[in-house]
Amino acid sequence: MTDRERNRLSARAARYARVGANVGGLAARFVGARVFGIDLDRGESAVALAAALGGLKGPLMKVAQLMATIPDLLPEEYATELMKLQSEAPPMGWAFVKRRMSAELGPDWQARFAAFEHSPSAAASLGQVHRATSKDGKPLACKLQYPDMQSAVEADLSQLEVLFAIHRRMDPIIDTREIAKEIGARVREELDYRREAKHVALYREMLERVPEVRVPTVWPALSTGRLLTLDWLEGTRLLTHKQESLEVRSRLAQSLFHAWWLPFSRFGVIHGDPHLGNYTVFDEAGTPAGINLLDYGCIRIFPPSFVGGVVDLYRGLSEGDDARVVHAYETWGFQGLSRDLIDALNIWARFIYGPLMDDRVRTIADGVEPAKYGRRQAFQVHQALKSKGPVRVPREFVFMDRAAIGLGGVFLHLRAELNFHRLFEAAIADFSVRTVGARQQAALSGAGLDFVS
Repeated sequence: MTDRERNRLSARAARYARVGANVGGLAARFVGARVFGIDLDRGESAVALAAALGGLKGPLMKVAQLMATIPDLLPEEYATELMKLQSEAPPMGWAFVKRRMSAELGPDWQARFAAFEHSPSAAASLGQVHRATSKDGKPLACKLQYPDMQSAVEADLSQLEVLFAIHRRMDPIIDTREIAKEIGARVREELDYRREAKHVALYREMLERVPEVRVPTVWPALSTGRLLTLDWLEGTRLLTHKQESLEVRSRLAQSLFHAWWLPFSRFGVIHGDPHLGNYTVFDEAGTPAGINLLDYGCIRIFPPSFVGGVVDLYRGLSEGDDARVVHAYETWGFQGLSRDLIDALNIWARFIYGPLMDDRVRTIADGVEPAKYGRRQAFQVHQALKSKGPVRVPREFVFMDRAAIGLGGVFLHLRAELNFHRLFEAAIADFSVRTVGARQQAALSGAGLDFVS
C-alpha cells in the first residue's frame, strides 16, 4: 500500500467534513421533524438522502444499500430510493484510473494488458470494474478500489456508531450494538481484495460440482490488495430475462438457490450481498442456462453450530417442536427468551421459512411486490416487540437475515415458481454439524482462509 493509501489523519478529517456537508443537514431535518412533530415530504427527502449518499461512495453508501434491503427498517419511500444506489453509483474518470493502476501495478501497468477499457463497466460503493484483455487474449474484469477507502471506512464507521446510538434512543425496541459490530467487521473485510481473491477460490471449490453456477478464476499477477483481476464471465443482466418463459425463469431461480443455499448448508458460508447486480446469466446453445456469480467481497463464514440452528428452527417449526425452536434461537445467541418474545420472533421465522415448509410449486411470496417483500411481517414483529424490548440482535444473524431477504427479492423479480421445500430438503439431506465442520475446514484450508467470526 502506498503512503497516500494509508489511514491518514488528514484523509479521515476530510472524510468527516464530506459526511457532515452531505448528510448533516438532512439528519438535522429528520431529527428535528421527529422531535417537533413536523411532517416531511418523505418522497422528496428520500431523493435528497439518496443523492447525498450516492456522492459519498464508501461504507455509508454500502450501509444505505444494506438498510434498504431490511424490511421495515426504513419507510418505503426511502428504501425505494436507496436501493437505486446499488446500480447507479457515479463512476470515477480515466485520470483517476491511471493514477490508481500505476499505484497498484507500477507505471508500466498498461503494457501488462492487451487492452484496458477507459470507462468502467460497473461502479459501486468501494470500487469500480473495468473490462480488459490479457496479453494472451483472455477477457478480464479488473476491480479497482477508490483512493483513501481505508480512511473513508474508519471515518464512516465512526459516524455509523453515532447514527446507531441515536437510533437506539429514538427507537429502543431493537438493540443495534451487535448490528453495528457486524457491519463494521464485514465492511473492513471488503477493503482487502487479497481476502476477496481467497473467497473466489473458496466458491470455486464449494461449487465445482454445480455446473449451473459459474465462478471466475483470479489472476494473481494482475491483482493486489486494492486491485482484483478475474476472468470476465460473459452474460446478460438478470432482469432482461423477466419476460422469458416460466421454465427459463424458474431454471435461473433454481441456479440462484443452489448458489446460495448449497454453500451455506454444506459449508457454513453465505454470499451476504445477493442483489441483482451481482449476477449475470450465461447461455448454452442460445438458451439461458445458469448464473454467473460476480462479486465476493461480502462473504460471511459461520460456525457450524449456527447452521445447526437454521436446521433446528426449520425442523422445529415444521414439527411444532417448541423446545427445538427455542434451542435454535439460543444457538444463534438470542438471550432472555420469554414466551412473548419467542412468539414475536416466530412471526419472522415463519415468513422466512414458509416457502421451505410448503411442499408444492409456488412463488417465494405469492402476490407480493419485490419492494414490499417482508415489510408486513417486519411491521408485525416491530409492533409485537414494543412492549418486550429491547431485543439485542446477535451479530451473526444480521447478514443471514439480509441475504435471505435479498435472495427472496430476486426470486420475486423473476416471478419464479419452484418447490422450495424439496430443494431445501435436498440441500440438508446429509446435514450434521460435524459434517459441516469437516467440509468447512477442508474448504477454508484449500482457499488459504482461516475462520474469523
